[in-house]
Amino acid sequence: MGRKVTVATCALNQWALDFEGNFQRILKSIQIAKARGARYRLGPELEICGYGCWDHYHESDTLLHSLQVLAALLDSSITQDIICDVGMPVMHRNVRYNCRVIFLNRKILLIRPKMALANEGNYRELRWFTPWSRSRQTEEYVLPRMLQDLTKQKTVPFGDVVLATRDTCIGSEVCEELWTPRSPHIDMGLDGVEIITNASGSHHVLRKAHTRVDLVAMATSKNGGIYLLANQKGCDGDRLYYDGCAMIAMNGSIFAQGTQFSLDDVEVLTATLDLEDVRSYRAEISSRNLEASRVSPYPRVNVDFALSVSEDLLEPVSEPVEWTYHSPEEEISLGPACWLWDFLRRSKQAGFFLPLSGGVDSAASACIVYSMCCLVCEAVKSGNAHTCADSSHSCPSSHHINLNIDTAVKAVLGIFSLVTGKFPRFSVHGGSSRENLALQNVQARIRMVLAYLFAQLSLWSRGVQGGLLVLGSANVDESLLGYLTKYDCSSADINPIGGISKTDLRAFVQFCTERFQLPALQTILSAPATAELEPLANGQVSQTDEEDMGMTYSELSVFGRLRKVAKAGPYSMFCKLLNMWKDSCTPRQVAEKVKRFFSKYSMNRHKMTTLTPAYHAESYSPDDNRFDLRPFLYNTAWPWQFRHIDNQVLQLERKEQQGPKDCV
Repeated sequence: MGRKVTVATCALNQWALDFEGNFQRILKSIQIAKARGARYRLGPELEICGYGCWDHYHESDTLLHSLQVLAALLDSSITQDIICDVGMPVMHRNVRYNCRVIFLNRKILLIRPKMALANEGNYRELRWFTPWSRSRQTEEYVLPRMLQDLTKQKTVPFGDVVLATRDTCIGSEVCEELWTPRSPHIDMGLDGVEIITNASGSHHVLRKAHTRVDLVAMATSKNGGIYLLANQKGCDGDRLYYDGCAMIAMNGSIFAQGTQFSLDDVEVLTATLDLEDVRSYRAEISSRNLEASRVSPYPRVNVDFALSVSEDLLEPVSEPVEWTYHSPEEEISLGPACWLWDFLRRSKQAGFFLPLSGGVDSAASACIVYSMCCLVCEAVKSGNAHTCADSSHSCPSSHHINLNIDTAVKAVLGIFSLVTGKFPRFSVHGGSSRENLALQNVQARIRMVLAYLFAQLSLWSRGVQGGLLVLGSANVDESLLGYLTKYDCSSADINPIGGISKTDLRAFVQFCTERFQLPALQTILSAPATAELEPLANGQVSQTDEEDMGMTYSELSVFGRLRKVAKAGPYSMFCKLLNMWKDSCTPRQVAEKVKRFFSKYSMNRHKMTTLTPAYHAESYSPDDNRFDLRPFLYNTAWPWQFRHIDNQVLQLERKEQQGPKDCV
C-alpha cells in the first residue's frame, strides 16, 4: 500500500524591501503548487522581505511589514488547504531571528528559527540575527495582536521542532545548516522525519552547482528520506546573483531540477513521491537503524492534515532525473546576463552604455549584454508576461558610436600646460615614467567622463526617453593587482565581468564565437592584451598587459586563490608555490614573483575602495566593499615577510650547491 505525496518547492526572484512584489510572487507560487496537487509548499529564505535587506533588518519597519505580509498570506483564500512554509525575520523576546513560519488554514503551526548562521564571505547574518542554540527545545511565541485577531491564537511553538501530519513527519533546515559538519537533517532523519526542507538564499559562483547538488543527494543517500530545496533567484539589489537550482531529491536521487538561470520570477517544482520508498530504503540500513534507536527525539507539533490524498494505485509517481550542469562558459553567458536584466528593469533605465576598447574584456561585457538580449527576446516570444511588460521600458536594441578622444585629451593637457608651462611626454618620446603614467591615466579618465556624458545624453540627442547605465569591464585579476586607473573607464555603474578571471573570459569569448555565430571575436582573441594607452613604437604595440604587470594572467589567478581562499600571506604563498611551480621556476624566481605580486597588490589596494559594484563570480574576488575586508594602507615593502622569504631562498640555494651526500 503506497503513501503518495505531492510536494512543491520553488525559486522566487524576490527583491529586498519589495514587500508588495514579494507578496504577489509568493501567492503565485502557492497557487501554482496547489494547481499541481501539492499539499506542502516551501519557499526561499527570508522570502517575505527579500534576503538582501542587510542593515534594514535593524529597522522596525522591516519587521512590521513582514508581519503585515504574513497576515495577508494567512488571510488569502489561495493559501487554504495547503501547508505553507515561508521565510521572514521574527523578533522573539527582543531577539531577532531568521525564521521559517509554517501555517495551514489561517493557523500558524510553528515558527522554526535558523540555528546555524552564514557569517563568512558575502554573508554577515550574525550582524542582524541570533542563532537558535537550544537543540530540540521550544518556547511559546506570543503572536502580535494583528495575527491574534486573524488566527484566533495567542501563542505558537517557537524553536527546534518538527511537524507531524497524519501520514508523515516534516523537518526544516535553513540554507547554511545543510553546509555545516553536523546538519540537523541527520538527527531529524534518524528520529523518523521523512521530509526535510531547506529554504536557501544561496548565490551563484562559477562551478558551485556541483557542490550544492552533491550535498542534497548525500543528505538523502546515507539516511534516506525526501529533501526539498528552495532558493532565491535573481539580483536581490546587490552584487550577488541567486541562481535558483531548486530541487527535490529522495534516497540519493534527484527527482526534480529547477533552472539555474532564467528570467522567470516564479518557478515551482513539484514531485509525487511514495513515502513507502523512504521507509523500505531506511529499513534495510542496519547501521542507520542502530543510530536511530539511540537518537534523542524532537518535539513534534501534530496537525490533523495529510499530505497524501488517496490510495489510487494507478496514480503516477515521479521518476529520477539526471542533473544537467552548465559549463563555466555557459554560466558566464547566463548568470551575469540575468543579473544585468534585473538591474536594468528595476532601475527603470533604458539600456546600457559600454565603452568598447577592442580587447577581450570589453568584448566579453558586450557578449553578456548580447546574451541578455537573447534571453529577453526568447522570454517575450514564449509569452512571459512580466518580461514583456519590463521590456517595453527597456527595449533590447543597439546603437554604435565611433569616437576619437584625442581632441579631449589635448584640451586637458593644454590646461595643464597653460598653468605650469610644462607639457608632459610619453616614454617613447623621451618623457619620464611619471609623465608616462600621468598621460595614460588622463586618457583613461577622459574615457570615463565621456562615457557618463553619452550615457546621460545620447538618447536625448536622438529624441529617445531615458538614460543608460554605464558598464565597466575590468576583470577580477586586474582588480586584484590594481592594474587599472582609479576613476578611469573601469569606473561605472555596474560591472558584469568584475568577478571573472581573464582565463575564464577568454574561454567565454571563444564560446560566444560559436554559440552566437560572432566570428569577429576571433580577431579580438588573437590580439595581444594591451591597455593601448601608450603610442605605438615603430608601428608596433609598445605595451602589453602581462609585461606591464610583470606576471601572467594565469599566475594572477593562482595568486588570488592562494591569497583569499587558502588565506596565504607572502611567506606561506612562497612555500606553497615552491612545490606548485617546482618544474618551471627556481626558488629565487618564485620568490621574485611573490614579492612582485604583494608589492603591487598592496600598493594598489586603495583602488578597491572605489571598485565598481561587480557580479560576484569568483571566491577570490578583491571586492573591498563586502567580500574582501582588508586594509588599503600597507607597508608595501613587507620588510619582515620578504626577509624571511629571501633567507629561505638562500638556504635552498646552498642546499642545492652542496648536492646530495654520498652514502657510506
